[in-house]
Amino acid sequence: MSDKIYIFDTTLRDGEQSPGISLSVREKLEIAEQLAKLGVDAIEAGFPITSQGDFEAVKSVAKRVKGPKIVALARAVNADIDKAWEAIRAAEKPMIHTFIATSDIHIERKLRKTKDEVLKMAEAAIKRAKKYTPEVEFSPEDATRSNFDFLCKILEVVLESGATVINIPDTVGYALPDEFGKLIRELKLAVPGLNDVIVSVHCHNDLGLAVANSLAAVKNGANQVECTINGLGERAGNAALEEIVMILDTRYRTLGKRTNIKTEEITKTSRLVSTLTGYQIQFNKAIVGANAFAHSSGIHTDGVLKERITYEIISPQKVGLTESKIILGKTSGRHALRQHLESMGYSLSADELERTFKRFKELADKKAEITDDDLEAVMADEVRSGKAEIYSIDSLHVTSGTGEVPIATVRLIKNGEIVEKTANGDGPVDAACNAISEATGVSTELLFYNVSAITGGLDAQGDVTIQLDIGGKKLIGRGISTDIIEASAKAYLNAINKSLNK
Repeated sequence: MSDKIYIFDTTLRDGEQSPGISLSVREKLEIAEQLAKLGVDAIEAGFPITSQGDFEAVKSVAKRVKGPKIVALARAVNADIDKAWEAIRAAEKPMIHTFIATSDIHIERKLRKTKDEVLKMAEAAIKRAKKYTPEVEFSPEDATRSNFDFLCKILEVVLESGATVINIPDTVGYALPDEFGKLIRELKLAVPGLNDVIVSVHCHNDLGLAVANSLAAVKNGANQVECTINGLGERAGNAALEEIVMILDTRYRTLGKRTNIKTEEITKTSRLVSTLTGYQIQFNKAIVGANAFAHSSGIHTDGVLKERITYEIISPQKVGLTESKIILGKTSGRHALRQHLESMGYSLSADELERTFKRFKELADKKAEITDDDLEAVMADEVRSGKAEIYSIDSLHVTSGTGEVPIATVRLIKNGEIVEKTANGDGPVDAACNAISEATGVSTELLFYNVSAITGGLDAQGDVTIQLDIGGKKLIGRGISTDIIEASAKAYLNAINKSLNK
């Protein structure tokens, strides 16, 4: 029996369904290219029928990204399947993933169909998808709450129709690990055809069990796990890719399973996804959290200083985490910057280097010492600001003091023209954001505001995340600067630009 576990990444599809996330085509492509470097076996690039924007993003990923399968999601209806194929037809390894609900509650209350109708729809969907591509995945939605006999029946039908991957989703995160493992084991016994195809699992984290359920499935015969970077996804999210991969790697002697993931790319991928989605990583997040390799207890620190393996079961270097070293300052030139960025895994064109060097010099004038974390933040911000935005900040001036009403004047550039507005507010950040609202003509409601430091020290760059309600849609903006007011203004404008780019 093969020890290979395939990693199916759905960050760009299920992960993007997290509230407030709205990735542009450029951002989706950036993440997809990094996922390919990470070594995932499949990238579920999106759900093409849902919008023209999603269709274009999937199409772009299919054309540009080589290596992994490029997957498009489709309901078990002709229009979805046709649109999915149109989006991925240029892919090196295209695959259509079609699904239909199989639990009684979904069939009766959502689909309002009979089980016979569901069987016929599933059969027709697989046959239609097979006309386009030999690789077709099928998911019985809400499988863990479905009648077992009906679940077996629909799997037999889709296997006979040509499905090459069968995915068993725990759609609402209801299962317990022993239950889910048993379900996979019993399905493989009851439906012999499952032994000839890839058996995949897609677990949600509503009860905090997505990773545990996925591992239980692997131990009982599943050979593919569907997961997301940083565990993003609907509601409480999905199984976290970095956790699944590092558990299999660290406990190989026990589990006997391997993946093709280049683990040294994990931290970089995690940070990129966090930056572009605006979803910050909790400090105590396993594998990629800021505290994952930090030690404060005297006993722990003493042990690690004597021998790291006393309290570290994973080497930080194994996941691409290196100590943040002081490496560059204001006297460093382009060549030094390019060399160091290349050592960090970045390959820049002449134009990209020039833009990044300008940002670097601006930062070096404000910070005496530039760390790897600072450069990671600059590169991530370049990815975000490199796309064509409606407005950009030309200048920002804020006056504020004890007993004074804060006033902000902002100069924005739109299509080469200057738009300047002045506004006041409850504080300097509020005044800056009000001025931006007046300059853009966009009304917003603030839902969430967070500031965190990228590095230590009083001259650290601030990383600001803002979530706004703009016209009933929740949008996340993010900005970095050594000046918190400037970072806040950049984050606020970033969210507004996303609303205008739709």
